[in-house]
Amino acid sequence: MKHYIDFHEDVSFTDLDALLNTAADLKAQTKSGTLTPLLAGKSLGMIFSKSSTRTRVSFEVGMYQLGGQPIFLSSDDIQLGRGESIADTAQVLSRMLDGIMIRTFDHRDIEDLARFGTIPVINGLSDDQHPTQALADLLTIREHKGMLKGLKLAYVGDGNNVANSLLQACAKAGMHISVASPKEYTCPDFFVGQAKKDAAVTGSKVVLTESPEEAVSGADVVYTDTWTSMGQESEKAARVKLFAPYQVNAALMSQANKDAIFMHCLPAYRGYEVTADIIDSPRSVVFDEAENRLHAHKAILVHCLLNRK
Repeated sequence: MKHYIDFHEDVSFTDLDALLNTAADLKAQTKSGTLTPLLAGKSLGMIFSKSSTRTRVSFEVGMYQLGGQPIFLSSDDIQLGRGESIADTAQVLSRMLDGIMIRTFDHRDIEDLARFGTIPVINGLSDDQHPTQALADLLTIREHKGMLKGLKLAYVGDGNNVANSLLQACAKAGMHISVASPKEYTCPDFFVGQAKKDAAVTGSKVVLTESPEEAVSGADVVYTDTWTSMGQESEKAARVKLFAPYQVNAALMSQANKDAIFMHCLPAYRGYEVTADIIDSPRSVVFDEAENRLHAHKAILVHCLLNRK
């Protein structure tokens, strides 16, 4: 792949199968202690305008396990978009690095890095999308369910960057997806349209509703995320009130299939978007999901950086 920025645009149907298979193979290697230094001599610049636990650790450890060199760059370390233009930053980093992973607010910053640079750019998260999380989610579902096509994922809560990328990823994988959000916070039509375009190819269904019960009915996977993302702290009180009916609890989970699993990209806030008896139950796979960030991200790195001249 040239870049990994937008799941719909950058990941083809064959790319998705290859990424998931690579991630599974690399995970097996990690578990057996037989790591292959596929990216020896390669370097990855990691730009963080937003702080992170899982994204930083997974990419940093992933590059290390693949034999490459990760370089952490915080907003205090570089002048991206402030003293130096993104175009100049992209061209300079392209002369020194083999790839860039960026976690930031404005999605246009990621697109501009790719437009002006000459090396692969990986979207570690923007306000619009979170495609690296989506790949780890699909890997986790495949591990627990043995397949993806034909399964139903219900996302309940804020139609945020995670929900947007899940729409893209599920449609691409042939999974049915229902998103339940208040009408003020539903997923943008742009991402819904992308998902429906791929769903027409894979035969999956894309449903948006205001009813969490409708979304969760017959689901194989129930997924939620925090109600208040980074940068939205001033909205917390209003969001807690509005999203209260969208809490994933025992009553809501009872609408899903009996063997349904619970997922959350973390960090989670027990008592808000999910109750402790659900996230800490045997149905919860949130820590498998978190671990799979490492293996999914290694697959992305291999597919983007391995064959770069």
